[in-house]
Amino acid sequence: MRQVIYATSALCALIMVLTIGMLVSCEHLELPNQKVAGDANGNLRVNVFQIEQTPFGNVTRVAVSEACTRLNFLVYDESGSRIKTVNQVSSDNAFGNASFQLEEGNYQLVVIGHSANGNPTSTNPRKIQFTNATGFTDTFLYSEGITIGEEQLNLQISLKRIVALCRFVINDDYPSDVAKIKFYYTGGSGAFDVYTGFGSVASKQDVTIDVKSGQKQFDLYTFLHEQSSDISLKVTALDATGNELSQRTFDVPMEQNHITWYSGNFFNGTGSSSSTTVSGVTVNIDWAGEIFKIF
Repeated sequence: MRQVIYATSALCALIMVLTIGMLVSCEHLELPNQKVAGDANGNLRVNVFQIEQTPFGNVTRVAVSEACTRLNFLVYDESGSRIKTVNQVSSDNAFGNASFQLEEGNYQLVVIGHSANGNPTSTNPRKIQFTNATGFTDTFLYSEGITIGEEQLNLQISLKRIVALCRFVINDDYPSDVAKIKFYYTGGSGAFDVYTGFGSVASKQDVTIDVKSGQKQFDLYTFLHEQSSDISLKVTALDATGNELSQRTFDVPMEQNHITWYSGNFFNGTGSSSSTTVSGVTVNIDWAGEIFKIF
């Protein structure tokens, strides 16, 4: 059901200026020094108030700049055509605030928070597409139907997480010739539908990470096609020139807004340090839950 939001009547106030005793009228209340991107005098103003993250017993809310580095404000008409766009990065003065001038009518307002290397393709609201080039990161969504009437509409919104995360941990030591780890996974999606928050294409996602620094924990994000499902994950160890040294394949159970910890001795060796084991990990309250698996 479309959520219809009507703006309150425009506020007209008489302000006493004591120094000159003059009355001044104003059309609507503005927050001091608030910067907006888009149409400065638009009749739709959107403020990303917070990112809502769902833990076990409570709801954790954080400022948008603490959760993502990019915001995409999108407006679609009733036919699904994108008619307005504002893209922001966290260094922008107006980060989290956008304004649009719209004709009276019904629209779908979409705001996406993420930390990818670029913006997703957003022409089709049922296929907001990230790619292997932009990367896949923690992603948050606000998507609601709105109605624009005669008065200005001001919204403070919260975004909710829509990804699932596989946190892959290698416990044993790297052989001396391993320089990179490649992750290739299917079963999830690199694109999502704004109306459902679920994945909307069958993607082949991959990322290659340099491990010369000794990194052993890797975060792999995807949009599931339903609340829970498995992904097929192929992990390959490479040398400095890209030659394959070893490879293993896993079926990993995933759930939206959950972390699946997947850990073990990838090279069938033993580790010199216990710093990357998951046996003592406490629950991360920023996610709805965690699943622990050993390979």
